[in-house]
Amino acid sequence: MKYRSRDYLIENYKATFLAKKYATPLYCYSLKKIKKNIEEFKINFKTINPLICFAVKSNPNTTLLSEIGKLGLGADVVSIGELMKALNSGIKPDKIVFSGVGKTLNEINYAINKKILLINAESKSEILTIEKLAKLKRKRIDIGIRLNPNTDAKTLSQISTGKRENKFGISEKIFCDLVEYVKKSKNLNLKCLSVHIGSQILENKPYEKMLKVLIKVIKKTNYQFEYIDLGGGMGINYDNNNKKLNFKKYSLNIQKLTKKFNSKIIFEPGRSIIGNCGVLISRVVYIKEGHKKSFVILDAGMNDLIRPALYNAKHRIIPVRKNSKKSKKIYEFVGPICESTDKFSTLKNFQKLNEKDLVIICDVGAYGMSLSSNYNLRPKAAEILIKNSKVQVISKRQKLKDLI
Repeated sequence: MKYRSRDYLIENYKATFLAKKYATPLYCYSLKKIKKNIEEFKINFKTINPLICFAVKSNPNTTLLSEIGKLGLGADVVSIGELMKALNSGIKPDKIVFSGVGKTLNEINYAINKKILLINAESKSEILTIEKLAKLKRKRIDIGIRLNPNTDAKTLSQISTGKRENKFGISEKIFCDLVEYVKKSKNLNLKCLSVHIGSQILENKPYEKMLKVLIKVIKKTNYQFEYIDLGGGMGINYDNNNKKLNFKKYSLNIQKLTKKFNSKIIFEPGRSIIGNCGVLISRVVYIKEGHKKSFVILDAGMNDLIRPALYNAKHRIIPVRKNSKKSKKIYEFVGPICESTDKFSTLKNFQKLNEKDLVIICDVGAYGMSLSSNYNLRPKAAEILIKNSKVQVISKRQKLKDLI
C-alpha cells in the first residue's frame, strides 16, 4: 500500500478505481501484506516454534480467517460465534483456544463437543462449571488457567488487561490454589498457564516484567505446564514514527522461560497480523467552515470505525490523490453520525481538499470492521481483498431495505 506518482495504490489497484467501482466507505485489505506479516512473525519467533492462534476478535471475516488458516495459524476465540466462524473457516479444532471471562454453559458445552485444544478458564466458578459438564459427559477436558500478573502494559487504559484492577485472569494466590484443585480432579486436565496483559504494546519492558512473574509463579506451583499461552498485544506503528516492538528481543526473553520449564508457547496475535493490512477509503461529503478550523465531513462515521471515539485512538489520514496545495485552515475530519465524538483526527498543513475528494484512513485491519455497527441505522461498509492481483468482495455492503 503506497503512492505511485500522485495516486495511492493498494497492491496494483488505484484507490480511486476501487472507490468508483465498489463505492465508499470501503474496507480494503491486502493479502500480500497479511502473508508478509505472518512470515515476519514466524521468522522472529522461529527458535521457540510457537503455536500462533490468530485473535478472531480483531477481524472475524470468514475469507480472511480462511486465508490465515491456510498459512498455518490457529485461532483465539472469545465467544461461541467466533468459535463457529473459526471452524467454518477451516481452522482445525486442535489449533483453537477459547478465552474470555464470561463463557456460558452453552458455550463451554459447544467447545467441549468440538474437541478444541484448550478452554482457558478465568475464574474458580468457570473451572467448576467445566468440571460439572465433564462429569456429565464422562470426559477429561483439557484446560488452561489465566493468571493476572498485575503487570502494567503501558498502553491505553481501555485496552489494558493485566493489572490487578482489570477483570481478566486470577490473582497469584488463587491461581496456585486452583492448580492444586485441578491436579486432584478426575475430569480436568490442566495443560496451560495463560496470560495476556493488554493491546498495542510497543515496548519490551512490560513483557519482561510479565515473564519474571510467570517464572516465579510456575516455580511456586511446581507444576509442569505443557503450554504457556502468552497472549498477544504486540502493537503496530499507527503514527508512522517507526516505533515498533522488538520481536527478536522478546523471543530471546521467552527462550529463558522455555529452557527452564520446557513448555510449548502459544501466541494470540491479532493487530500485529492484520492491523496494517487494511485501509478505509472514504469520500468527502461536505467541507464546513468553522471558527478556527474546517470540518471535513466524510461518508465514513464512528459506526464504521469507532476506535478514535472509543479509545481516542490515532489513525493516519492521507489523501487518495496528492496535490501541492496546502490548506490554510486546520482540518478536523469527522463523520456524519449524530455524536460529537464522531471524529477521526484534527490535522494542520493537510493538502487542500474539495468536496467529493477521497481520503484513506490507515491501519484499520484490526478492530475496524469487527467493532462496526448500524448506529444511526447506517448500513455496514463493504469489504474487499486484493488477492493474487485480483479484487475479491469478501463482505457485501449492507442494504438499507434489509435493515429497515
